[in-house]
Amino acid sequence: MVSPFRRRQQMVRALQSGAALAAVKSAGAPRAEPQAGTEAGQEYAALRVLLHADLLKLADVQSIEARNPMKAEMATAFADWIEGVLAAGEQGIAAQDEILVTNMIWAIDYRDFDYALRLAAHVLKFGLVLPERYNRTPACFIAEDIAEVSLAQKDAVSHEQLLAVLGLTEGFDMPDAAKAKLHKAIGRSFARKAEAFDAAADNAPAGGKAAYTEQALEQCKRAFELDQNVGVKSDIRTLERELKKLSAQKAEQQE
Repeated sequence: MVSPFRRRQQMVRALQSGAALAAVKSAGAPRAEPQAGTEAGQEYAALRVLLHADLLKLADVQSIEARNPMKAEMATAFADWIEGVLAAGEQGIAAQDEILVTNMIWAIDYRDFDYALRLAAHVLKFGLVLPERYNRTPACFIAEDIAEVSLAQKDAVSHEQLLAVLGLTEGFDMPDAAKAKLHKAIGRSFARKAEAFDAAADNAPAGGKAAYTEQALEQCKRAFELDQNVGVKSDIRTLERELKKLSAQKAEQQE
């Protein structure tokens, strides 16, 4: 077990990890990792050794289902370093950090999306890059992978988390097919909110069930614009029928 002093030391050195580099307050070209000659660099190097040992352990396990709880457990060893890195980021300071990037990926795998999005915000703000084996930009990876989880397991990602992904990745370049998956996932999430609509709820939208249905249709149509093979044709037909039905009901009530 890591002592409280050691955990605090990791956080402090992570805070220092970007200070040796130029302070950058906006996204830009990928930057260097913490310098090896500094205390922060030595701490980072030691944790990278542990990270790579963990990656080797994971590579020996063929079952994805079995790997994910392993990743959640392994992540605890890097949590304090990462908190220091995030604190440095709040001061506009960042270095390329394989530890943080890998833990962002792991968090998606073991379904801690709030944590994944915290790390993703830092990654995107400072232009960090994924390991070469992923062959995608961070924005594309975040949007596509979280969307795929939502489409496969509708209750795994909350509506608010999907909207947060859209907000984080908006404006970043990625293949249209990847972006389409996210709009499809959001569209279906809005459709589920429409199905579960309760007019008596405090947070019910002013437009009622129709408001959620309209937003669902808008998102699905956007997904279709981006990729006609994304699989939303039936969604669009269903939502259009539902809107006509709701419109007719509203007209009857007003007579």
